Amino acid sequence: MQLKTKGKMSIWRYLTLGYLIVILVGSVLLVLPFAAKDGSTSYINALFTATSAACVTGLVPFDTFTHWTLFGQIVILLLIQLGGLGFTTFVSILLIMVKRGFGLYERSAVIKALGSNSLKGVKTLVKQIVIGTLIFELVGAGLLSIRFIGDFGVGQGIYFSIFHAVSAFCNAGFDLMGDAGSLSAYATDPLVVITVCALIFIGGLGFCVWGDIFNCRGNPKKFQFYTKFIVLCSVILLAVSMGLFLVFDWNSEAYADKGIGGRFLCALFEAMTARTAGFYTVDYNKISQSGYLLTVILMFIGGCSGSTAGGIKVGTFAVMIMGMLAALRGKQDINLGKRRVEMSQLHQALAIFTAYLTIILVAVMTICAIEPFGFREILFETVSALGTVGLSMSLTTSLSIVSKLILILLMFAGRAGVLTISMALSQKNQTEAQIRRPVEVIFIG
Repeated sequence: MQLKTKGKMSIWRYLTLGYLIVILVGSVLLVLPFAAKDGSTSYINALFTATSAACVTGLVPFDTFTHWTLFGQIVILLLIQLGGLGFTTFVSILLIMVKRGFGLYERSAVIKALGSNSLKGVKTLVKQIVIGTLIFELVGAGLLSIRFIGDFGVGQGIYFSIFHAVSAFCNAGFDLMGDAGSLSAYATDPLVVITVCALIFIGGLGFCVWGDIFNCRGNPKKFQFYTKFIVLCSVILLAVSMGLFLVFDWNSEAYADKGIGGRFLCALFEAMTARTAGFYTVDYNKISQSGYLLTVILMFIGGCSGSTAGGIKVGTFAVMIMGMLAALRGKQDINLGKRRVEMSQLHQALAIFTAYLTIILVAVMTICAIEPFGFREILFETVSALGTVGLSMSLTTSLSIVSKLILILLMFAGRAGVLTISMALSQKNQTEAQIRRPVEVIFIG
């Protein structure tokens, strides 16, 4: 017997519509005259900025500090926080505040948004997310204030510390450094670089991962399998990409004046921020060709499921690699130690990978047909938008309205999730046909 769901939106439509409403409200606030210092912002640029903030991307049509007033900057900060934690998390907070219970539908929406696989302890999970987020952001802001108060004074230093801590933890990449070029002035400052990298890494792990770490009191032996797996994959990916950046860009123009220690910090920051953070300490127009390609690959991969990061996700990438190795060895299963990964997950991973790749190719071809810029810059900008990264090769400000609309759609798809949007657009009660067709062979390879 099939449960009736008439009159109830699907979970996927609920999540997609939630992000859309947040973006539209943010764009209306940013288009107000007192949101900009010159009193004027076109709606397309307000919509672009609101989408970039709510989708924690970081691509901007103009500099955040010099264009927006304090009101506009606070609106952007709230959009970043709302987009980073997720629309459903804030709905859950409201339900808790008004003492309303969580029904099955609300529970399902929350676990889908946060990357959990259990309906138990939803309230506890939401509380852990809120408390954990505040703790990480406050500690990060405290560490950054050690440097920023000395550079900008007490009031502005504290404000800058809070803004950049929230932006880093939410993997947004928005900054208030003006024409200084993001965090370029602090490229060789261990305090700023390591603090921002730590915030990016923790935010990109996923709420359920550091929630599990907290529940287990940091004891690796008690971690869930997914926590162990995703932390290991994230660390390996970070270490390998950092090493490759050192090899590729050691003598590049981007690292020329950084010194030995500075080069290691720049490589660490590049390896971390390319995974959807959007801050930068080096000019990406000056990095090597190999460094450029590695950055594009990292932007495409992104962070972990149920986190503030975008991309196809580390888990998706890892399952694809393991599936490839299993297929080349002629194995039927994907084994991880004493565990096995269902082949259905490999199919889903391949679907996500193909969907992201197809979207990027179509977007790049379209923008190339519209704009006079080179393929290299357009590909970088497109992958950055869909991966909700925010890194740019100084192209965003020069794009036409049509190209900006394409990037807006890419940022929205990247944050809401291609899989989520596809499920939202599909029939919610659609069932698989009971009759299975005859098997045929298609030659591969």
